[in-house]
Amino acid sequence: MAEFAANLSTMFNDVPFKERFARAAKAGFKGVEYLFPYEETVEDLAALLKQHQLTQVLFNMPAGNWAANERGITSIPGREKEFAADVQTALKYALALNCKQIHTMAGKLDKQFTPEQQRECYIRNIQHSADIMAEHNINILIEPINTRDMPGYFLTTQHQAEILLKDIDRQNVFIQLDLYHCQIMEGDLLRTIERLWGKFSHIQIASVPERHEPDSGEVNYPWLFNKLDEMGYQGWLGCEYHPIGYTEDGLGWLIKAQK
Repeated sequence: MAEFAANLSTMFNDVPFKERFARAAKAGFKGVEYLFPYEETVEDLAALLKQHQLTQVLFNMPAGNWAANERGITSIPGREKEFAADVQTALKYALALNCKQIHTMAGKLDKQFTPEQQRECYIRNIQHSADIMAEHNINILIEPINTRDMPGYFLTTQHQAEILLKDIDRQNVFIQLDLYHCQIMEGDLLRTIERLWGKFSHIQIASVPERHEPDSGEVNYPWLFNKLDEMGYQGWLGCEYHPIGYTEDGLGWLIKAQK
C-alpha cells in the first residue's frame, strides 16, 4: 500500500508552519511535502523530521518572485544563472533533509519569447538540474498544472509532459502526477495512470472541483487507491488539498484508506 504524505503548505495551516509537523505525525502521516522550505533553516527542519519520525517526500525548487506572481523560472530565457543558483540552494536542503524528489516549477508563458524559445530553455534547465541531482540519487519532477488555477502556465497537460520527458532524456526526471490537475485538464484518470506508468514517481490528490478532502467531489479516490495497490504503486500520495475546516476533522478518508 502506498503511503500518504501531508502537504504542510495546505494542511494544518491554522498553526505556524513548524507546528504542523507534530500535527501531521499525530494524525497518522508518515511523510510530508510542502511548497518551499527556504524560510526555515535546514537544521530546524531536519530536527523536526527526526523528532516526529517523518520522511521529507518532496519540496519545490525556488520559483522566482512568488509575491509578484512568478511561478517558476525554468522556462524563462535569460535567467539561467539564477536557475543554476536555485539548483544549488535546493540541493543543500535536499541533502540535509534526505529528500529524494524536487519539483521544478516551469513558469508562465512570456510574450517576450516564442513558445519554442521557452521550450528549449525549459529542456536545457531541466537537464542541468537533473545532471546535478543525479550525482546524489535525487529525482527532478515536472508537473502539469491546470489552466483554471494557474492561467498562462507553461506546462498544462500530461501529454505535453510526456513529450518533454522524451526530449529531456534524463533517467532521473519524472512526472509529478497531480490527479486534481489531471482531472480538470484531461480526465480519464485510470487510463492516464496506465499510460504514464513508469513515467511518474509521485502522485498528488485532492477533490475536484473544489480541491478539498479526497472523499468529496467527482473523483472516486477509494477506487483509484485500490487500483494503484493492485498495480503495485510504491510511491507516495501527496495530499495537496485545502481542508474544508479543521484538518483533523476531515481525515475520515485517511482512516478508511489505511485499513
